[in-house]
Amino acid sequence: MHTIKHQKARSLYPTFERKAPGADVSHYCPGCGHGTVHNLIAEAIDDLGIQDRTIFCSPVGCSVFAYYYFDVGNIQCAHGRAPAVASAIRRTNEEAIVISYQGDGDLAGIGMSQIVHAANRGENITVFFINNAIYGMTGGQMAPTTILGQKTVTTPEGRNAANEGFPIGMAEIISSLQAPVFIERVSLANAAKVMKARMAIRKALRNQVDKKGFSFVEILSPCPVNWKMTAVEARRWLENNLEPVFPVGNLRDLPKGPFDRVDKKKVARISNKKILEILGVGEEEVHAGTVQLQEEQNIKIAGFGGQGVLSTGILLANCAIAEGLKTTWLPSYGAEMRGGTANASINISHTTIGSPIVSFPNVLMVMNLPSLDAFEDTVRPGGAIYVNSSLAPRKVRREDVAAYHIPVSDMANNLGAIQSASVILLTVYALVSGAITIETLQKVIPLSIKRKNLVDLNMRAIEAGIAWYGENC
Repeated sequence: MHTIKHQKARSLYPTFERKAPGADVSHYCPGCGHGTVHNLIAEAIDDLGIQDRTIFCSPVGCSVFAYYYFDVGNIQCAHGRAPAVASAIRRTNEEAIVISYQGDGDLAGIGMSQIVHAANRGENITVFFINNAIYGMTGGQMAPTTILGQKTVTTPEGRNAANEGFPIGMAEIISSLQAPVFIERVSLANAAKVMKARMAIRKALRNQVDKKGFSFVEILSPCPVNWKMTAVEARRWLENNLEPVFPVGNLRDLPKGPFDRVDKKKVARISNKKILEILGVGEEEVHAGTVQLQEEQNIKIAGFGGQGVLSTGILLANCAIAEGLKTTWLPSYGAEMRGGTANASINISHTTIGSPIVSFPNVLMVMNLPSLDAFEDTVRPGGAIYVNSSLAPRKVRREDVAAYHIPVSDMANNLGAIQSASVILLTVYALVSGAITIETLQKVIPLSIKRKNLVDLNMRAIEAGIAWYGENC
């Protein structure tokens, strides 16, 4: 009988299918410290029994593909914004174990304000900060933690304090705040120090399980490729050069969080009803709950910027909320204020929605010919396409979808309100699909639009859509 003494942590996938079929090696460079830290975190997750509760937040950087490896909840965050995302998760899911995993450029550069304010609020999250004193993913530029004299792509003569300032000690900055409960800097320079890093990582996660508050672990890590060294040389350089600038050790370890002393009865918590009152919306005005969807609606609305594509998507999502349904809205647009491409993805469902992304819609609404050309083939068989035939003169070519060609721009011009064209299209969709009711659409528009003249124009647009449906459908 064989006894397994050591094996890969359960919190890591056996093979990395998200990277490539059958992949069993990571994308990290030889000698990189990320793989070591990943293993330490995964082992701690296993030992604490929190795999099913853990949500891993990874922003832009070398660890951008952490979801390839960790078999836990994963959220890909915008550059530097992982602490903000982690804070949102914490505020909405009390039982989640939330990890913000960040590099030096991400945390100490673009995300400096995010991490400082999350720490200052004492969010009950765990932050692992990988400090290799360089921008790794983008080619080796100077980072906020690059030490004096260190050569990088952007400091070929070495970092000069008179020109580039001094390296930033993030553990010391976090330690200047009152709220964090645990702050420690560790190193991966050798096996003994890796074991100390292992203990700090476990402590930081244990604190969150015990709901103590904000824990921050800075990990000095090698980057052999960008340092232009072998793996062994990189670890020696880390110990001899980084550690004197960023001394390892514990900066804070409180037995309990600072907010334990706060009188929780005095902490104001705003109810959903109060939020609706602040927004000027009565609860009875919102939840109609009259719709029973035949199938989940995965909708793509597309057109030129300025055609009301994004606002129509918001209007549709608000109508779905008013019907008591679950919904998401995700915009995509170019830099131009007007004339550029724009589209929005909207999901409507009775059940929890896994992702806001709509790659293969069962409903497509297009306001112009380029959008029809771009998205027609993405619609699932059996779906429906609603076309603004005023600006998309060709017919839908596919025979496995339902097609509705509506001259909404011409109709809106006749009303004297070209900006309401997309509302006409939305009205026809509502009548055909039954996903939202006309009554709800008429009720939500005044709540979404504050200018009375625009409310009246959109109400007339709804009537025009109803008339077209009556004559053509």
